[in-house]
Amino acid sequence: MKLRTGLLLGTAFLAGITAGPTLEAVMAPSLGQMISSKAFAKEVVADPDNHSETLRLLTLFGTVLDLVRAEYVEPVSDKDLITNALDGMVGGLDPHSSYMNEKQFKEMQIQISGKFGGLGVQVQQQNGHIRVVSPIDGTPASRAGLKPGDYITEVDGKSLEGLTLDQAVTKMRGDPGTKITLTIVRAKEPKPLKITMTREVVHVQVVRSSLYGNIGYIRISEFDDDTETALHEAYDKLKAKSGNKLQGLVLDLRLNPGGKLDQAIAVSDDFIPEGEIVSIRGRHAENNRRWDAKGTDITGKLPIVVLIDGGSASASEIVAGALQDHRRAVLVGEKSFGKGSVQSLIPVPGHGAVRLTTARYYTPSGRSIQALGIAPDIVVKESKDDDGYGYREADLAHIITNTGGNKNKAPARTDLPSISGSIPHAPADNWPRFDPAKPATDFQLQQGLRVVRAMASLPDEALPLGQPAADKPADKKEDKPTSPPPAPPQAQQTTLPHH
Repeated sequence: MKLRTGLLLGTAFLAGITAGPTLEAVMAPSLGQMISSKAFAKEVVADPDNHSETLRLLTLFGTVLDLVRAEYVEPVSDKDLITNALDGMVGGLDPHSSYMNEKQFKEMQIQISGKFGGLGVQVQQQNGHIRVVSPIDGTPASRAGLKPGDYITEVDGKSLEGLTLDQAVTKMRGDPGTKITLTIVRAKEPKPLKITMTREVVHVQVVRSSLYGNIGYIRISEFDDDTETALHEAYDKLKAKSGNKLQGLVLDLRLNPGGKLDQAIAVSDDFIPEGEIVSIRGRHAENNRRWDAKGTDITGKLPIVVLIDGGSASASEIVAGALQDHRRAVLVGEKSFGKGSVQSLIPVPGHGAVRLTTARYYTPSGRSIQALGIAPDIVVKESKDDDGYGYREADLAHIITNTGGNKNKAPARTDLPSISGSIPHAPADNWPRFDPAKPATDFQLQQGLRVVRAMASLPDEALPLGQPAADKPADKKEDKPTSPPPAPPQAQQTTLPHH
C-alpha cells in the first residue's frame, strides 16, 4: 500500500493545547477502499506466505473484542473498543505516530491555524505521564515559567494518572479568562510545584526580531504556514533599521519543536545559494525526494550564527543541519533533540486521520540525526549548573532506528573564527540570573553575538550586555527581543519515567 500524503515535522502531536506539527498539504488517498474488506482480502490473498498468520491474529482480535464486550464490569460500546485498539496499534509504532478520531482531527486543524485557546504549551505522553516539550513564546505557559522536561501530574488538584494524552489535554482546556492550576514535578525541585495560569486565546507569533548594533537577531519559534514570509519581513525591517548596514545575523532556533517541512526547506533556501538542503527516504523508493537550494541568499552572504539547544527539533534541525553542512553558519549552543523522522497526515474520510511516520530525513552530507541530534560547532550552556536538556529523542520509548546515513557526525570544520577557542562553555559565577525578558542575561545569545561579530571582523566588544541599539528602538510588537527560557537540568528518572 503506497501512499502520497502531506509531510510534517515536529516533536509532539498535541491533541490539544497548542499547535503541534503542521501540514505541508493534506491529500486524501482513497483510504476507504484501502481499509475495506475487499481491499484487505486482496492484500491477504496476494501474500500467501503470511495470510494464515494474519487471519489467525484477526480471529484473536475478534475473540478478545467479544470477551471484553461481554464480561467487562461496565458496558462498553464497540466504537470505544475499536478506537482504543486503533490508538494502541498506531501509537505503539513510535512516539510520533498516532490515530485521531474525527473530533481530534478537527481540533488539530483548528490548532494549526495559529490561533487557539489554551495555555500555549506543547506536551507529549511518555510512559503514561504528561511531559512538557516546549512552551510557546508570549503565552501563559511561557510567562508562568513552564520548562521543557516538566511533568504535569495534576490539573486543578485532580490527577492525570492513567489518562490518555487527549484526555489530559482536554482537562487543561477551557474558556479564555478562566484560571487553571497545574501541579508540576521538576528535576532538582524537592517537591511538586503549583503553578496557576489564566487561559487565553493564543496568537502564535512565530518570528521575532531585534537589532544589536549592526547585528540582526531573528527568533523562529516554530515552522507554520507563514514562517518564511515573516522571516523576510523581519529581515527587511532589520536592514531598514540598520540603514542597510547589517554586518551579521543571529538565527535563534532554540526550543523550536518543528513544524512544516516545506517551511524548513524555504527558510534554509533563504541562506544557502546552491546544493542540497535535505532528502527524505522512506519504505518505497518512489517516495524518496531531495530538495536543492535555488540560488538565493537574502543576506548577501553575511556571517550567520545559529543558536540551538535540546529543544530544537525536526524542522529546526533540518535548517541547522543544512546550514552547518554547507558551512553557511556557525552553530552555537547545545546538542539538538534528535528527531530525524517525517510524519504524513493521512485523512480517513468520515473517521479522522492517521499521523504516520513514513520516512527518515538526511542532511546534505548524508547523515541521519535520528536519536543522535546535531552537535553545535561551539558548545555554550545556558547556565553554569545546566546539565543539559532533560530528555531527547533517544530517551523515548520504541523510537525508530538510525539507519541509512553515511555519517554520525558533521564533517570537521576548519573555518571557525579564532575567537571560538576562547568562548566560555558556561557563564561565570557572577553572570546575572536568566530572565527571558532581558536579553542581557541570555548567555548563549551573548556568546553568539561575540562569534558573529568575529566572523564579520568586528571588535570583540558587543553593546553593553547585548542591549539593542539605543538610537534605534525596537518595535514594541515585532522587535522586542524574546529569548527562550533555559533548558532544564537533567530529569530525574527515579520519580517519573520520562516527548
